[in-house]
Amino acid sequence: MAPIVFGITGWKNSGKTTLTERLIAELTARGHRVASIKHAHHAFDVDQEGTDSYRHRAAGAAEVAIVSSVRWALMHELKGADEPTLEEMLTHLSSSDFVIVEGFKQSTHEKIECRRKDAVDHTPLAGRVPGIVAVASDNKVDNEMLPVFDLDDVAGIADFVESRPQTE
Repeated sequence: MAPIVFGITGWKNSGKTTLTERLIAELTARGHRVASIKHAHHAFDVDQEGTDSYRHRAAGAAEVAIVSSVRWALMHELKGADEPTLEEMLTHLSSSDFVIVEGFKQSTHEKIECRRKDAVDHTPLAGRVPGIVAVASDNKVDNEMLPVFDLDDVAGIADFVESRPQTE
């Protein structure tokens, strides 16, 4: 059965990463196998200059797998190809109960919008961004038709996520 794919979205400094981390921990504590996908809007590197795997990529390898008795990682260089979609990235994950997605704002998967006083922008995304089914905020939200959670109500948000229908 396919996992429940559920996203966390919002403006910069809206609490997305903190909520993502806490939601993953809560779902895991409840006995679920959870995977995550994080979208970055900038160049990033998970490897350090000077390591063997970094040197392999720098030499031109399109993919480099690092394997140990504790974990493995696969780095794929796009080499000018288009950025993969969320749907494409989901095909690379192992079996899980939930995939929590941070970012991929314009993808159509269900997501919760984070709103925080310290956010860069306070323009609501609900109604403008596809798939938003709830809001989590650190302040009062007026005139919202969607379910609203306190940003710190991780247990309530996890209950909500667990109640979402699975897709085939």
